[in-house]
Amino acid sequence: MSASRPRILVIDDEPQIHRFLGPAMEAAGYDYVRAEDGAAGLKEIARRAPDAVVLDLGLPDLDGRVVLDRARAFYKGPIVILSARDKETEKIDALDAGADDYVQKPFGVGELLARLRVALRHALTSGGVPVRISAHGVEIDLERRLVTRGGEPARLSPREYDLLAQLASAGGKVMTHRQLLTAVWGPAHDEDVQYLRVFVAQLRQKLEADPGEPHLILTEPGVGYRLDVP
Repeated sequence: MSASRPRILVIDDEPQIHRFLGPAMEAAGYDYVRAEDGAAGLKEIARRAPDAVVLDLGLPDLDGRVVLDRARAFYKGPIVILSARDKETEKIDALDAGADDYVQKPFGVGELLARLRVALRHALTSGGVPVRISAHGVEIDLERRLVTRGGEPARLSPREYDLLAQLASAGGKVMTHRQLLTAVWGPAHDEDVQYLRVFVAQLRQKLEADPGEPHLILTEPGVGYRLDVP
């Protein structure tokens, strides 16, 4: 496999939730990341954006709605609300504020995993971007997180894959330096353009036939990068 498994961040202050949810998600093929309060959750999202977030509304330091609002300022991935609050108005408010789904406690693990799969698929296919992309001898399967070149697996680090996936998900549109840095490394690194150049160079070494004359990952001088896709 060319990259790490999908990372799911669960922000919940109940130890028993993590005790049974962690092994279940690992068994389902996810990397499980835990945070026990809102501040820790936001810090983890900024440190390295997960593929999806499961967010409890009843946190000890910040209300979950506040965490949702702050996360949506810089995080575009799926957020599934997990909460004991059963008022319909609160569910609607959370969905209107940017949540992708709402699962009420107590819940079944199977239901939560199914909701996550739907949210992840929707994130991949929104905007008409195909789940599988083929260009210049490179195949990118965003659903399975696999990248091949000439039919052989490309050995990408998790961070390299995250960067490539961001470019692929843009559907051939230009992504600015700041957009890429924020999406892959978090808002604290939105000015580290040289850092981004190093990772783009590494991707080109692994994916381009001639890294000196790239055809897959194109530079938009002074702006950012785009993936040359059909």
